[in-house]
Amino acid sequence: MSALVAVTGATGFIGQHLIAMLAANGVRQRLLVRRLPALPATSSPEAIELVVGDLGDKAALRRLVDGADVVIHLAGAIKAVHRADFFRFNAQAVHDLLAAAAAVGGTARVILVSSLAARAPGLSDYAASKRAGEDCLVAAAPAPGWLAVRAPAVYGPGDRETLAFFRCVKRGLAPVPGAGRGRLSLIHVGDLCRVLLAAVSRPTQSGVYEIDDGTAAGYSLADMAGAAAGVLGSRPRTIGVPRALMTGVAGVQQMVARLTGRPAILSLGKVREIFHDDWVVTDRRLMQALGIVPNFDLRLGFEDTILWYLRHRWL
Repeated sequence: MSALVAVTGATGFIGQHLIAMLAANGVRQRLLVRRLPALPATSSPEAIELVVGDLGDKAALRRLVDGADVVIHLAGAIKAVHRADFFRFNAQAVHDLLAAAAAVGGTARVILVSSLAARAPGLSDYAASKRAGEDCLVAAAPAPGWLAVRAPAVYGPGDRETLAFFRCVKRGLAPVPGAGRGRLSLIHVGDLCRVLLAAVSRPTQSGVYEIDDGTAAGYSLADMAGAAAGVLGSRPRTIGVPRALMTGVAGVQQMVARLTGRPAILSLGKVREIFHDDWVVTDRRLMQALGIVPNFDLRLGFEDTILWYLRHRWL
């Protein structure tokens, strides 16, 4: 595969899996990194070019996209102290990346990895900023074939965001917000990266698409706890967590965040997202168009993830 693929967010959880998969498939890459060195040990350095800079460095963005056939924009913020911070990383950065592509006369296809949260922008600053990033892409994509890929919760080896959940289950606890009626879709990082790899080599119709592991009704937190417990050999006790309690904790954490400048783990917006009843994917057009059948359902995906955590002594 001779295409040159430019990637932002390459050193993050998803990014490290993606660049390893791209390298394994012979894809030439140009990565935006803050400093050198920044490549994981699994990468093939001879096929990778590095551009030192960040999302606020417009000259670096121009160098990144100049001559690229495809741009995969992974970078963004999932936690921030202020609303403006979310919009700077999740929306303004998309605008600046597209402007950089226009400035160099590029015709790269842009693939934006967005979030399922973008379909409910009124819930949180994060969700609103992800929708705003999509809107930027729709308005100013430099070439046909652009994609905004709304990923649900992504998990897999190396993920720190879901680690706390697995630690709770190992200790015999399964916290469930409210009455536990909410359902959500999931995708293993390997399957997400397979979608992105396929999108690089097989252009499809421009649009905003959702992806998941193919489970029609998604999962409850009880389903997730049961699958994790089956791998860990634990017997977790379900504990209902009232919304009022989570709201109170989030309020305190946000106050501390404003004082310290460090983002809260739990924000009021995140509480609203957690108590949103339906995060189930219903649109599977992209995966069907690309011919992608997920390799990981909940059981296989959690087994793969937990065994990695255990090998690396994270659990």
